[in-house]
Parts: sequence; C-alpha cells; structure tokens
Amino acid sequence: ITSIMNRVRDLKNKYRNEDNITDELNCTKISADTTDNSGTVNQIMMTTNNPEDWLCFLLRLEKKGVPQMDISLLNRLIGRYSQAVTALPAEKHSQDESYARILVRFAELKALQDPEEARDQFHLARLNCKKFAFVHVAFAQFELSQGNVKKCKQLLQKAVECSAVPLEMLETALQNLQSQKKQLLSDEEK
Repeated sequence: ITSIMNRVRDLKNKYRNEDNITDELNCTKISADTTDNSGTVNQIMMTTNNPEDWLCFLLRLEKKGVPQMDISLLNRLIGRYSQAVTALPAEKHSQDESYARILVRFAELKALQDPEEARDQFHLARLNCKKFAFVHVAFAQFELSQGNVKKCKQLLQKAVECSAVPLEMLETALQNLQSQKKQLLSDEEK
C-alpha cells in the first residue's frame, strides 16, 4: 500500500509540475547550470518551444551585463539568440510579437560585431514579421546609424505602404528623420 501511495503521489507531482511548466519557464525557475543556461534552453526546447519563453529567457540573460562592454556576454547572447531563431520556425511564428522582438534584438546584437551580418538579420526580420512597425523602425535606425539616410527613409516608407502597425510609430520615425534627429524614436516614443 505504501508503494502504491508513493507512486500515486509521484504521478500527482508529475502532472502538477507539467501544469506549472509555463510558470517555471516564465522566469521563475533558475537553471541549475548558471554559466551557460543549457538546462533552461533544453527545457524550453523540449516543452513549449514558444517565442514568449525564449524571449523571457534571453532578456533575463541580457540583464547579466552590458553586451557593448562585455565581449564574452555579447558572444554568449548572439549564440543563444541564434539558437532561438533556429528553434522557432518562421512559418509558425511570423505573426508573434515576441518572435519579432527576438529577430530584431538578434540583429541589433549582430550589429555590434558585424554590420553586414546584422543587415542580413534585419532583412530577415522585416521579411518574416512585416506587420510590426518596430521591426521596420529598428532596421531603419540601423541604416541611419550606418549613414544610409536614403535607405532609412525608404524602409520607413515601405513599412507605411505594407500597413505595419502601429502607423503612428512609423509617422513619428519619419518626422524625426526629417528633423535630422539621430534617433528615430526616443525612449518615450518607443
């Protein structure tokens, strides 16, 4: 009887844990491996493998330092973002805002290392997630930072043409570009 009761308790715990897996992935559970977070990555990939959990994990990882100042953190982040992009098929997630944010942030991090690879990643983000205005604005901001004002304006105009939302974000970015501001969107406008 004790053996049966233990087995019932174990099964209850197992199913209760599966019900709570989303809460655990939503940043409440810390991986036992704090250096490379492979435990958390494996858990995400084997259970939900959704953009929200990946984004939460990646943003938590970014809080460990400043990628612009710490090359090892930058390399680790680029590796993890690359892993997330590979694990999440675009066909399935192109309408998901978290997926779009992962693509944009990956491109922004790549810009710190290799502008040409970053341009490719921004292009991929824009191609797969064209309904989100912030994707277009991020790509346009990158081009502006590279001194490509004409390309920047072209990207923003194409975003308006393809009805990216919110339209107000695109209009603000175009106004700031016309005012020759270095930032298309201030922190408040973002």
